[in-house]
Amino acid sequence: MGRAEERRARQGGARRGKQKVKKKGIRRFFTWKKVLGTFFGLCLLAMGAFYVIYLMVPIPSDNVEAKLESNVYKLSNGQVLARTGDVNRETVSLDKVPVPIQHSFVALENKTFYDDKGVDFKGTTRGILKTLMGKGAQGGSTITQQYVKNNYLTQEQTVTRKLKEIVISLKVDQRYSKSDILAGYMNTSYYGRGAYGIQAAAQAYYGKDVSKLTLEEGTYLAALLQAPSQYDWQTAGPVGKQLVQGRWNKALDNMVDMKWLTPQDRAKLKFTPPNDAKVAPGMVGQTGYLVDAAKKELTNNGVSDAVLARGGWTITLNIDPAKQKLLEDAVKAQLTSKLDPKKRKVDADLQAGAASVDPKTGSVVALYGGQDFMKHQLSNATNPTYQPASTFKPVILAAAFNQGAETQDGKQIKANTIYNGDSKRPVKGSDIAFDPPNEDNVDYGPISVQVAMNKSVNSVFAQMGVDAHLDKVRDTAVAMGMTSLKGKAPVPAMTLGSYGASPLQMAAVYATLDNHGKEVTPSIVKSAEHKDHKYEKPDPIGSQVISKEAADSVTSVLTGVVDDGTAQQSVAEADNRGSKQVAGKTGTSDDNKSAWFTGYTPDLVTSVGLWGEAAEPRTVKGDDGKSVTVPKGGQVSMSGGAGTDGRINGGNIPARIWAAYTFDAVKGGTDKFDLETDQGAAIEPAYTPSKAPSNTPSKPASNTPSKPSSKGPSNTPSNTPPTPSDTPSNTTSHKPKPPTPPTPSGTGGASPPVDPLNPNG
Repeated sequence: MGRAEERRARQGGARRGKQKVKKKGIRRFFTWKKVLGTFFGLCLLAMGAFYVIYLMVPIPSDNVEAKLESNVYKLSNGQVLARTGDVNRETVSLDKVPVPIQHSFVALENKTFYDDKGVDFKGTTRGILKTLMGKGAQGGSTITQQYVKNNYLTQEQTVTRKLKEIVISLKVDQRYSKSDILAGYMNTSYYGRGAYGIQAAAQAYYGKDVSKLTLEEGTYLAALLQAPSQYDWQTAGPVGKQLVQGRWNKALDNMVDMKWLTPQDRAKLKFTPPNDAKVAPGMVGQTGYLVDAAKKELTNNGVSDAVLARGGWTITLNIDPAKQKLLEDAVKAQLTSKLDPKKRKVDADLQAGAASVDPKTGSVVALYGGQDFMKHQLSNATNPTYQPASTFKPVILAAAFNQGAETQDGKQIKANTIYNGDSKRPVKGSDIAFDPPNEDNVDYGPISVQVAMNKSVNSVFAQMGVDAHLDKVRDTAVAMGMTSLKGKAPVPAMTLGSYGASPLQMAAVYATLDNHGKEVTPSIVKSAEHKDHKYEKPDPIGSQVISKEAADSVTSVLTGVVDDGTAQQSVAEADNRGSKQVAGKTGTSDDNKSAWFTGYTPDLVTSVGLWGEAAEPRTVKGDDGKSVTVPKGGQVSMSGGAGTDGRINGGNIPARIWAAYTFDAVKGGTDKFDLETDQGAAIEPAYTPSKAPSNTPSKPASNTPSKPSSKGPSNTPSNTPPTPSDTPSNTTSHKPKPPTPPTPSGTGGASPPVDPLNPNG
């Protein structure tokens, strides 16, 4: 072989050595060049598509949906309850709106309004991704986008509608001045109270033209726009009031940041609530409360305030007219017919609320919001302000049963577990000192959980709350329907029902027990129909939040409260009871500011709350003995109200309302609970319900030993203390304990920090 041939042979071998290894599998299709090329290709394609859409989508004429129609509300039998939705709109030019108020809207809603091109691409992209992932309402809209949505488009939450909104917003920003856009936004936005536009809102909330509004007032209207029904001061709950004040402060603080307001002027501005709304005549009596509850349910489940206010909806409620009348009649017979404010000033303060729920479907079949919506717009059925007191105790027991909690002595908590029932006994195992008194400061000594529930012994359930872990008790309450407890601190005083709840929430909690531990979310809306919108009604029956055995065991224990406890005279001995098995719990808060009875049969759950709400401002003595002024609507004592001799307990007026309503409402239904448990009063001992009528209110606890019960084991006190064991004991002791009693679970105590909710701390 010659040199040339040898050289060519070497070069050929080198080329063959440099040949790349052939890629196999998925690597043949994905290289960085292909991925990068595909990405840029898709970007160009998206840009081209957007440009085509931009050319093809014109600025439409004003939205025909802006023409308001009536909403029709019907009862479950098809009977028309009410029609709402009268037109309330008046357009004003921007020069009628004081400049500082214009600035407050911009500072709160869109700080870059005067500089942007009408679209917040970052926020809009985030909103589109939320929609695609099914996470609900979109965010990130500029004032221009919101104006376009209000004036040209629908309120539907779809990607197509959002893309149209972007295109039209860009074109509107090019065609119109910022002043025109801001005026359009203010005039087309919905402010609540049926008011479209800032002029109608100024009249609805302050009774004056927009030109006469102060900066404080105008800023409140700006703060409303995010959620008008939730933020209306007249009907807002504590959370709504806190949120709208937060937005009010944010708007003014942003004005300072943007040099539209000096820090000195900002410091002078004080939040003042708006005027009460003028109620439509058709909302008289309970009608307004029913309509209001339906509106709140719809807006909480995705129907915006603006869409609902535009009308065209046919809304059918779950309210059963027969049961609704029974509930109203029961409240009248047991309470309102006995009120005489001229004779007793306290009678003007008494407010009652009730909610009745079918535990199998979650349907709210009857609701009582107050004597008259025309006079008191805040519904007592949904007011979460007042303490549910001892009606919270079943939640503690449910949490203990559900997790198999143990006492401080390592014994599993059951209906026959023995606790120390002495008043003001320090709770053991708590990081916060807590020693709650029992009602009338009664010492019960060693006492079973069953009897402690029957007699509503605070010291036992304070200890049990710690034994069951306070955070788990709180989480159990929230899971069962007491949503007002979400995010609250798990402190020992919570065990006394110190955090507020509404009758509707307590009905949800007990309905979950009645439904064998499956979550029940009460629903007043049966259906909502509209030609242009679809309402997806959530399923009121949820997942298993506590075990069936835990729920049924609590139900079994609660039958003892009715047949041998604080509800015996008003419920167990009611002349219309028949053979119905009943579970329930009474509750009476500190200073007699609230009293409750929440109970259930196999077919129906009803919570009745009664509380003192100051009809007018007054001066009372505080806990420290000093005089304090209670504003109108503040919490006051009910003692002596409705002709009662002293304190109003959950076992008298609320329980009598419950019995008068429930036993007539469930005639012909199921008599007995179907329980999966081997403990509690419903299992052992057996009882025969008394049918003897009794109109005598239950007496408050005293140091006098109770008489033997006709429906169960004797409650006669004994000087021989029971020995803690698995043997059920219904023995109580109101007398001093013997010299050498056994050591019951939960004795002892620690005393570091003070519990802020502890009335004795």
